[in-house]
Amino acid sequence: MFLWIFWLLPASWGELPPPCDSEIFCLAKDTHSLLHVVQMANIHKDSKTFVDKSLKTSPRQVLQKFDELMKETENNPNKEQVTVFVDNNFDPLPNDDNPQGSEFEDWDPSDWNEDIPLFNLITDPGYRSLAKDLHGRWKDLGRKIKPDVQASPEKYSLHYLPEPFIVPGGRFREMYYWDSYWTIQGLLVSEMPETVKGMLVNFVKLIKDIGHVPNGNRIYYNRRSQPPLFISMVQAYFEATHDEKFIEENIEYLDKEFQFWMANRSITVNVGGKMHTLARYNVEVDDPRPESYREDYRDAQKFETIPEQEEFYQNMKSGAESGWDYSTRWFFKEDGSPSEELVDIETRHIIPVDLNSYLCKNARILSNYYKMLNQDQKSQEYAKIFDKFVESIDQVLWNSTSNAWFDYNTKTKMQNPQFYPSNIAPLWAECFAQTKLKEKVLPVLNYITNEEAFQYPGGVPTSMVKSGQQWDLSNAWPPLQEIIVTGLENTGDAKALDIAKKLVEKWLRNVYVSYVQSEKKMFEKYDVEEIGLPGGGGEYDVQEGFGWSNGVILHFLSKHPDLSNDAFAVRSNGPSMISPSWLCKLFLNTFCVVIITTKIIIS
Repeated sequence: MFLWIFWLLPASWGELPPPCDSEIFCLAKDTHSLLHVVQMANIHKDSKTFVDKSLKTSPRQVLQKFDELMKETENNPNKEQVTVFVDNNFDPLPNDDNPQGSEFEDWDPSDWNEDIPLFNLITDPGYRSLAKDLHGRWKDLGRKIKPDVQASPEKYSLHYLPEPFIVPGGRFREMYYWDSYWTIQGLLVSEMPETVKGMLVNFVKLIKDIGHVPNGNRIYYNRRSQPPLFISMVQAYFEATHDEKFIEENIEYLDKEFQFWMANRSITVNVGGKMHTLARYNVEVDDPRPESYREDYRDAQKFETIPEQEEFYQNMKSGAESGWDYSTRWFFKEDGSPSEELVDIETRHIIPVDLNSYLCKNARILSNYYKMLNQDQKSQEYAKIFDKFVESIDQVLWNSTSNAWFDYNTKTKMQNPQFYPSNIAPLWAECFAQTKLKEKVLPVLNYITNEEAFQYPGGVPTSMVKSGQQWDLSNAWPPLQEIIVTGLENTGDAKALDIAKKLVEKWLRNVYVSYVQSEKKMFEKYDVEEIGLPGGGGEYDVQEGFGWSNGVILHFLSKHPDLSNDAFAVRSNGPSMISPSWLCKLFLNTFCVVIITTKIIIS
């Protein structure tokens, strides 16, 4: 029999707003709350499973049933009783027998065509086969929300969106904010502009309804966001379609999304005797993430005081908002020294290079769009904001000794000199004074050339610290590869272009070998130390799908269709070599030692 154990929740919960107002999916005022009881009963391996379920009846009826359960068990239900309650009152998530579940219906994208020009440009047969497969997967990852979600929103944690969209895959069943930027890159390569436009329309609706683009279209994401790439998505769409009408109809919502970040995520620091306003990730919600409730709650018990717990919860949500959930990039001890422990998370006290690069780029885009629409006053306003970002990024984040940009810690008032791919994000955003381009490019190239992170066979790692967190060594993430490559390409420098092409070559080979060895699976992240392995670590298993992985591969192949993977002699239509480490990672058993020792080759 499972014995229920209660912990004392912080008495001051509620002083800051909860993730959302739902008494079922977000509110956990005490240990007798539905969310707390269900999540702490550990009836699902992944905490996200419960908060993604939909109700079979009304919230009032479900809460009434829950009150009855608590009375019958004297506030001490066991695991079996909680399981029965959930099964009786919530619909199951999608499965093989019911792939769409209660939230989604079938959707066939009208702008998808079996053949696209890219296929005729790719010279390598293996890469051509990969591109065709990934192009077809947009249909598998596409979702259209059922009308009932709009008619009965109280039964769902899902926000209704009017247009179909592409999900990342795996446990990520909804439309995500920053993932969608790289998904859209791939969709545009696949010549699916209507699908892209629909996703942008959905983001506009979220801005109208919530006031900003949230982490994803779940209500428990309401009060946190993700890296602000909506405006860059619109730019990508406009460059592909020249749809000026869309810009004209939605410019106010682009402006509103930008102003959300300036109003709610900005901080002013004094550096060199001058005040600079930059942005940080800062979610002021001081309770566990509903989708990771059990994990957050248990980690918080390591703190002795309620204020420490509340600060931890805010930093955890801010880390989730960064997209880098989680990384030693955010971990610092009390004395300001680096840490490898999650409990030392300090996200909201860090001014990140990449976040400010995104916003800087957004300001330039908005200035250009307002000029296009003959709104000169707004155009000039955003041009000034862009100039201020350029100056502040240069003065606060640039390090002329190390020749790169670094995050700034507002507690220690020092830069973080550790390597992260984000250290060269200003090149991606073209966020520097054009007059300083040459004096920035050569030093940054020297930084890259001398940095060990660029020597791995499988791509550029997320950090140089092997902490067990998923945004650290030895994981490499598709969006970060694209940011580095595009940043180098933006310089126009011959040496930078050569480095960028070699990085693309590494990434394509790594993903392709993994694709073949895993029988055509695509993962959200990959290992850089040994080609062909999926990434690992973090608080959930590596996910398959995968939206941004597919998008980045298609984007890279469209830029470099002539690249070959001959060096690995791996083909989807012929014999393949399965690496020993791959087998060990997927099939942990006593034969792993034998496999590694004898280097068995399976053909």
